[in-house]
Amino acid sequence: MQSAPVTKYRPFPPVQLPSRQWPNRTITHAPIWCSVDLRDGNQALAQPMSVEEKLEYFELLVKIGFKEIEVGFPSASQIEFDFTRRLIEEGRIPDDVAIQILCQCREELITRSCEALQGAKNVVFHLYNSTSPAQRRYVFNAERADIVKIATTGTEWVKRHTRPLIDAGTNVRFEYSPESFTSTELDFALEVCEAVTDIWQPSVDNKIILNLPATVEYATPNIHADQIEWMCTHLTRRDRTIVSLHTHNDRGTGVAATELALLAGADRVEGTLFGNGERTGNLDIVTVALNLYTHGVHPGLDLSDINGIREVYERVTKLEVPPRHPYAGELVFTAFSGSHQDAIKKSWEKQKPDAPWDVLYIPLDPADIGRSYKAIIRINSQSGKGGVAYVLENEFGFQLPKLMHKEIGKIINDLADAKGTELTAEEIHTTFLREYIERAAPVKLLLFKTTERGSSVTCQATVEYEGREHKLTAKGNGPIDAFVRALTSAGVPHFELLSYAEHSLGKGAEARAVSYIQIKTERGNTYFGAGIDTNIELASIKAVVSALNRALSKS
Repeated sequence: MQSAPVTKYRPFPPVQLPSRQWPNRTITHAPIWCSVDLRDGNQALAQPMSVEEKLEYFELLVKIGFKEIEVGFPSASQIEFDFTRRLIEEGRIPDDVAIQILCQCREELITRSCEALQGAKNVVFHLYNSTSPAQRRYVFNAERADIVKIATTGTEWVKRHTRPLIDAGTNVRFEYSPESFTSTELDFALEVCEAVTDIWQPSVDNKIILNLPATVEYATPNIHADQIEWMCTHLTRRDRTIVSLHTHNDRGTGVAATELALLAGADRVEGTLFGNGERTGNLDIVTVALNLYTHGVHPGLDLSDINGIREVYERVTKLEVPPRHPYAGELVFTAFSGSHQDAIKKSWEKQKPDAPWDVLYIPLDPADIGRSYKAIIRINSQSGKGGVAYVLENEFGFQLPKLMHKEIGKIINDLADAKGTELTAEEIHTTFLREYIERAAPVKLLLFKTTERGSSVTCQATVEYEGREHKLTAKGNGPIDAFVRALTSAGVPHFELLSYAEHSLGKGAEARAVSYIQIKTERGNTYFGAGIDTNIELASIKAVVSALNRALSKS
């Protein structure tokens, strides 16, 4: 890096727009979406899709609900041409879906594109040429007037060569892109767009699409919004124009730039699933669409099976959705922080079915996009007591008493520290069973039964303690009280009961009871124990033994 002061780079100039309106607006409806996965996205793949893969991907886009899909650059290669023809000839395009093709301002490419489109019902013919000062200077060695001539001549060719398609019944719409719009002088971008519109002569019923691409993202999102609002307010035929966005992500703010530009008046958005594209990628339509959804605006796209969409995307493109990618990433509904886990658990428990979504740290209900509730909490050494309790309850049905959360949380965190890795739900369950349910030393329960007489309960128990078998009998005001008294006669150190809780584990005939007992030793230390049995009375006795064994093992 250049040491300070930095003279190698310069800030992007702001737009003079003192009466800008977009900062005070709210997005109230979804834009028109156009997927460019099969063209812009496909060209950025190390291994471009095969025709069969493109067909599968096209069907996925249709299923999601895209009504405009850029399918390729049919004049650029035979594969692109053949794919377009196959979509048309095999009747794969629904009547309400328009296929879009891309083309440069060259007559032979335009005529070839029209050949590829024969027989299609709805078509968007996308024409483009470069307009920025750098392109004019370094690539074309051209003046402004030369660039305008390229654009208008190309538009005249499109208008002439699409006439046979229109006469044959194809609904043709025209899209023009001043490539590198955001690095083109605004007055010149407007001049080119107006000149193209003069040639095309759009109507209110058949509007021209003016696509204003951030081909390379140079500026902050607010400047992009200013550029779009400036264009929207200066176009002379705004009522006959669909203003379209095509942002890239070079600064990592493609989503923000798109959202602000929608506030600025844009009508349409081009992008790809999960942002695949050249360099840092195209706009991620999934993120923008679900951002709208979390603000109460339905995006008009069906993303309810995000896992299925991701599976097709990853298999066909050979790319992976990063684990922290918004909404679709493997870890985005996962909390590792203990305080986060506890907050999620508490707020989730209080979430009412018909109330607005208000779960802490999770802006969207995972179920709305087909994600699993089971993946919300995962445990490592940074996790807290609430997260461990959540896993045990939601994965295995153990509703631990509140006071027990801290105890089991420390046990699990110590294990995670020792392993140095994240723990699976099964590892947490196994540790819980070993620590609380399966302990059989130094006290082992061999037999327990009770008889009642009035308000008194007599228990008969056989336990093994310190290598000897003890037959015990005692009376109490209940089974647990009687058993605690009986244990004293076997020489077990004195302890007292502090709390008791129980619930059913499972449903129906297979249901068992689980009991939780908290005891306090003579030294003032407290320990929980747990027991499981089909008999609730026996489950509670096992819980006493569990707590006692845990206390004795620590002494």
